Amino acid sequence: MWLSPERINPGDKEHRVINIKKVTSGSTPDIATIVDDLYKEIIIAGTHKASSIKVAEAAKVIENTQRDVNIALINELSLIFNKLDIDTEAVLEAAGTKWNFLPFRPGLVGGHCIGVDPYYLTHKAIEVGYKPEIILAGRRLNDSMGKYVANQVATLMTKKRIHIIDANILIMGLTFKENCPDLRNTRVVDLVEEFKGFNCSVDVYDPWVDKQEAHREYGITPVDSLAKGKYDAVVLAVSHDEFKKMSIEEINILGKDNFVLYDIKYLLKADQVDGRL
Repeated sequence: MWLSPERINPGDKEHRVINIKKVTSGSTPDIATIVDDLYKEIIIAGTHKASSIKVAEAAKVIENTQRDVNIALINELSLIFNKLDIDTEAVLEAAGTKWNFLPFRPGLVGGHCIGVDPYYLTHKAIEVGYKPEIILAGRRLNDSMGKYVANQVATLMTKKRIHIIDANILIMGLTFKENCPDLRNTRVVDLVEEFKGFNCSVDVYDPWVDKQEAHREYGITPVDSLAKGKYDAVVLAVSHDEFKKMSIEEINILGKDNFVLYDIKYLLKADQVDGRL
């Protein structure tokens, strides 16, 4: 038996299988060596032969758990800064001038690894008698961000005297990350569900997704095109290149004369939007 944890990054054209160092392992020293030698023939970045399958699998799990916890911290900071009326991006840019500050950004945390692996680790920890605290706290916070964003948008709409009930909402982006068609465990669906809970009419637009897959997995059928002047609120949820290339005028024309523009991904400047993380 052998194991080599997947490290591929969907949508990433720079970090590919051949130039990401490969962790390998085997059930016996001989098998581990055979597997490691095999991968060395195709992996330009080289390999790391772990001492056991357990070590290799644990390494994979904590890679994603570490990222999840780090994003949770930044998400929590964004909640605090919002209450303090401080722009989160401005704070992160200032802090980022220090060489060892980690460049994480707030957002919705989904995907088939980051949003899942921490639960594998905590489940195993509980089995052996340890109840994790930081890991689960991070998961709870990240899983709550969709509801937080929806409530923020609803509050901003109320301040603009826009009725939330029966409002038309546009969510731009459905995939769990930018520039890839992967819908697995996308947390954008939380936004859709929250807005529907407010009795809103929700359109989702994403040029990357397979519409049949989106409907099959989540009951969401993305619209084919963007309608001008239709929406009471527009939420920029995923930073696809197609959205980055849109000017503020092209985005503003989607909304009614009085509408809310919320930017989860910092695609626009702070003074161009009504709210953002």
